Amino acid sequence: MTGNTQVLIDSLPRGKLEAHHYRLHTAEVPTVQEGEVLVKTRAFAITAGTRAGLQGSASYAGAPQAGVVMNATGVGEVVESRVAEIPVGSMVLAPTGWQEFSAHKARMLTLIPRLHDPIHYLGPLGVNGLTAYFGLLEVGQPQPGETLMISAAAGSVGHLVGQIGKLKGLRVVGVCGAQSKGDLLQNELSFDAAVNYKKDTFRADLKSATPDGVDVYFDNTGGMILGAALFRMNVFGRIACCGVVSQYDTDRPEPGPKGIPGLLINKRIQMRGFLVFDFAARYAEAREEITAWIQSGELQVLTDDVQGLQSAPDAFVDLLSGGNVGTRIVHLD
Repeated sequence: MTGNTQVLIDSLPRGKLEAHHYRLHTAEVPTVQEGEVLVKTRAFAITAGTRAGLQGSASYAGAPQAGVVMNATGVGEVVESRVAEIPVGSMVLAPTGWQEFSAHKARMLTLIPRLHDPIHYLGPLGVNGLTAYFGLLEVGQPQPGETLMISAAAGSVGHLVGQIGKLKGLRVVGVCGAQSKGDLLQNELSFDAAVNYKKDTFRADLKSATPDGVDVYFDNTGGMILGAALFRMNVFGRIACCGVVSQYDTDRPEPGPKGIPGLLINKRIQMRGFLVFDFAARYAEAREEITAWIQSGELQVLTDDVQGLQSAPDAFVDLLSGGNVGTRIVHLD
């Protein structure tokens, strides 16, 4: 181990994120202290939510700052350990960041069972899958036969929400930004309908796709798509607020939608924000059910793979413009 290759935040973006806001850096490999392990990163996920941390709009991420390793959740191999319960050779889920090596206290790690594919812990068995699972089932409270609408439906969380919805007996309508994504949602993931928000006919298309209205809306975007959803919601509908992609990569976010609080009151709509960490005590039960769906073939895992640390900045910029399908994962050489 001659060095630790990292991607640092070189400067904080004031408008749209660009690759030049990052730089490659080589640091020393961390020294492991008592109670810590050294993890060699194999892969990490790039998610839109980390963009919020760069603008200070995610309070749980702390204040944004330059000169530090870009944060990310990754999977890796333990190459040195001073924790008896986590031997060398173990595969773990950890807050690795965009770097080759990282040291962690045991409490920060999730030990990956040997028969599990570690990459699944960046998708359906990780933050994305757990967010989809609890956001839909606990916050959305769906009932069989209801209509579920999802924004950013081909993304890392959205494509899993839709599949879980189908497994629970819902009619599923996805909103995305490309015809190719809509075709994938319907033809490969069995969504009942897909609507392209970039088309001039979006609102009419959404109305046609939801003839009986919307009972549960899983919101990953906010902005005008949330506004359109509000006017399609049924009485006693539920909105699970997961993300605000429309406001992450800009210094001029879209204004809040019309109809609040009027529509919420008149239709008795429940609108609730959540963080996946709210359900940390129940991760094991969720992973058990999700694993069963994967093994049975009922849940498809979509990954969008990128090779090499040096590719991460461009991959992040592309993701924020809608370039990914499923979970974007950077694999280290």
